[in-house]
Amino acid sequence: MIKRYLEEAGFEIACAAGGGEALSVLQESRIDLVLSDLVMPDMDGMGLLREVRLHYPQLPFLLITAHGSVDTAVAAMKEGAADYLLKPLHREELILTVSRNLESARLKQSHDQMEDFLKERFSFQNIKTVSPAMGRLLESARQVAASPRTTIALYGESGSGKEVLARAIHTASAAPPAAFVPINCAAIPETLLESELFGHVKGAFTGADQEREGKCRRARGGTLFLDEIGDMPLPLQAKLLRVLEEKVFESVGSDVPQPAEFRVIVATHRDLHEMSRQGLFRTDLFYRLNVFPLTIPPLRQRKEDIPHLAEHFLATFRQHQGKPLPGLSKAALDFLLAHDWPGNVRELRNRLEYASIITRDELIQPQHLRLHHDSASAVVAGVDTISLHFEFTPEEFSYEKVVQHLADWALQQSGNNKSAAARLLKTSRKLFY
Repeated sequence: MIKRYLEEAGFEIACAAGGGEALSVLQESRIDLVLSDLVMPDMDGMGLLREVRLHYPQLPFLLITAHGSVDTAVAAMKEGAADYLLKPLHREELILTVSRNLESARLKQSHDQMEDFLKERFSFQNIKTVSPAMGRLLESARQVAASPRTTIALYGESGSGKEVLARAIHTASAAPPAAFVPINCAAIPETLLESELFGHVKGAFTGADQEREGKCRRARGGTLFLDEIGDMPLPLQAKLLRVLEEKVFESVGSDVPQPAEFRVIVATHRDLHEMSRQGLFRTDLFYRLNVFPLTIPPLRQRKEDIPHLAEHFLATFRQHQGKPLPGLSKAALDFLLAHDWPGNVRELRNRLEYASIITRDELIQPQHLRLHHDSASAVVAGVDTISLHFEFTPEEFSYEKVVQHLADWALQQSGNNKSAAARLLKTSRKLFY
């Protein structure tokens, strides 16, 4: 009867006459759910349950029992059974219970697969480097990951990988399903940042028609990542200091303290120490944030990583785009190594993504990279002198015109990148404004 009900509902069934035979079926076939009677020859339902839990811990197990054996069914639930059914069985209840437990198992499997994917994607192993400086940095990051309440300050230029490192630290230290909650302090207006961070109660201000959960509550048990912390307004810095010192926060419009049970990681491309000296950043907050500082070297200082990063990104694009992408030509790799990378790893990834889209079954060439040499080393490589030739009429000749022509030349050499042109001329970016 059970077999007929389930087959009529579209399920594929593999039957066994007892517990021992059921174990053989499990070894030989792909089974998604076990439905077992409590009383069976060879091995009873409880014995089968223990064997299934031992060898197939993720497999849902449903027990069928009589009314007089409810206590046994409850004991089975404590030992890992997903559910139980009472005799006499009703068709609708049987199909509903089997369907519900299959869907629950599917969702759990999807969740576990997503967790494994995120762990792999954001793990330290996914940060590709052969640079000694990066190696020392990652070793320090692994050490601090073992202290899940230590505040960490990440310094580095834009695009150098501060959030990637923050996620790796979180992945190594947080127990699932703890959340990694990022907030960009420079991207949110000052009037909204406090509510975004701490949340607000209904009626806290005009337009607050319902309660809102802030980032601090979402980060509970995990990591709150404050990017561009140097752009946080001074009044809000005082409230962040309280979060770090007293481990509590309050929603906007409320005086009820809530526990701040999360790690804080901040990141910035600014010099917070200098900002604190100028009164642009709270000195007490700077020292409280700077418990464990980590500075990521820019890509131009670790160019030995470029071939490894390039292959890592191309492998990702092969998977996403479904293209073979043979790889980089030697000329393209030389071009990448000569570039100054003002946008760091983010710029490298973007250039390679563009190249991977416009190429077909060919090696990536320099022209595919949409890249201009923008470093002094690229301009003067292999030469002992730089010779420039500018022509002026007597009427237009002046110091300002010479400087303008020199700036135009530097911009042309650096692909109109002002930072690279300034480095080429060994001067300030102010020259170009």
